[in-house]
Amino acid sequence: MTPSKRVDGDALDALIIGAGFSGLYQLYLLRDRLGLKAQVLEAADGVGGTWYWNRYPGARCDSESHSYCYSFSKELQQEWEWTERYPEQPEILRYLNHVADRFDLRRDIRLGTRVAAARYDEAGNLWHVTTASGDHLSARFLITAVGCLSTANVPKIPGLESFAGSWYHTGEWPHEGVDFRGKRVGQIGTGSTGIQAVPVIAATAQHLTVFQRTANYSVPARNAPLDAAFKRWVKDNYDAIRDVTRATTNGHPFTISDRSALEVTPEERQALYEQAWEKGGLQFRATFRDLLVDKAANDTAVDFLKAKIRAIVKDPKTAALLTAFDHPYATKRPPIDTDYFETYNRDNVTLVDVRTAPIERITPGGIRTRDAEYPLDIIVFATGFDAMTGPLLRMDIRGRGGLTLQEAWDAGPRTYLGLQVAGFPNLFTVTGPGSPSVLCNMPVAIEQHAEWIADCIAHLRDRGLQRIEAKPEAVERWVAQVNEAADATLLPQAASSWYLGANVPGKPRVFMPYTGGMAHYRSICDGVAARGYEGFALTD
Repeated sequence: MTPSKRVDGDALDALIIGAGFSGLYQLYLLRDRLGLKAQVLEAADGVGGTWYWNRYPGARCDSESHSYCYSFSKELQQEWEWTERYPEQPEILRYLNHVADRFDLRRDIRLGTRVAAARYDEAGNLWHVTTASGDHLSARFLITAVGCLSTANVPKIPGLESFAGSWYHTGEWPHEGVDFRGKRVGQIGTGSTGIQAVPVIAATAQHLTVFQRTANYSVPARNAPLDAAFKRWVKDNYDAIRDVTRATTNGHPFTISDRSALEVTPEERQALYEQAWEKGGLQFRATFRDLLVDKAANDTAVDFLKAKIRAIVKDPKTAALLTAFDHPYATKRPPIDTDYFETYNRDNVTLVDVRTAPIERITPGGIRTRDAEYPLDIIVFATGFDAMTGPLLRMDIRGRGGLTLQEAWDAGPRTYLGLQVAGFPNLFTVTGPGSPSVLCNMPVAIEQHAEWIADCIAHLRDRGLQRIEAKPEAVERWVAQVNEAADATLLPQAASSWYLGANVPGKPRVFMPYTGGMAHYRSICDGVAARGYEGFALTD
């Protein structure tokens, strides 16, 4: 790696890659609380991370707004007011821009700066970072805050380059938007993003053809504007709300019931599911404690959801395709929606099953499956991301002895606590693989990680120590613990899940997030720190 020019004569204390929820808070902690010289490098032309890029139709958070925010500042909590139960992308982006301005973070953020490579210099104990434009920076600590879902996955379908129309990926949506009026649109993918996009695209498109490989569960979001009474309640109870989010498995502001789905009568179970369906949102999966650990319990939710979908969708054949589930409920990311299933009752919407009739190629005029060709003007890829590892592996990160992260993770990601990788001293990964991350309300996981990293760096500084690195044996133990936690649930049964990397051809099939719960994970990390950073090698 030969840098073309140096932009900083002196090494920084820390370089942070990414200016989303993670990077902004990490910068605040290191600069404002520890007094370190830190800088953020951000590829986009604005702050916001995921919410800068994700501007697709219907883009909306699936965590409730009063918990999808920072909790470190009471003043921030009191002055910001959310407008909806589940905020749209523009509102979340406004919030993150407000945070950047309120805490004067922009002066240490370099926008339009994509990191191409990072190399650890063992002799100097520095990370040397090269940007895509050839600039060079160096820092004692390198912290990746690149997000778990930020590397678009566009499937390699033959003929895409020949398509005469326009195509877009939901994770890299044009900022000026896309006009679907009078257009024949094809959408590939029905994950959580696709489920949000379908109703909005269908509302203006001449015709929408949805290409479904895997039928997906979804529960109504029941989104609505927040009334003044609820807003006041939130502001008066932020401390209690924060305590709940930090004590629960998934970091949401509600607890999971202690009831078993199998220990109530069928009538009671039906009534509880109905109540949860009407309330809407992710709380549906909290109706019973055993939905993700007992297949028989999970089947009760599956039966209920199938019945609801069949009652909504008028065409029996379409309803049958939409309920042809191949995995237990919530073993893949559980979407919530606004009129997703209702949209299939529109005359201008067609559902195509590409499991039985796969897409063979994209032609100049549309998409050809094994059974038919569908004429299209626009193709929308709602095909997700190279999750968790993709954002890290697309950078050329090299640790001790030139070991690349790609080589270290050749058989799948191996970390200690999702925070560090053996062979890569002073490199921290915020919500990396091996942490609860995508199984959680992300700001809760992010704050815990960023605070742990800041406390760790403060610990090193106070004791005159220069580097920290995960021990290989600690990594092995943690990988085994992550696998053990996953195997105690039904989650690995979703063979096509991006939790396993199954949406990216050639990617190792490894269950990546830690399923033991955010609260338990927090206590593990706190214990490791209290025991002098057990499992890490700390040296001067």
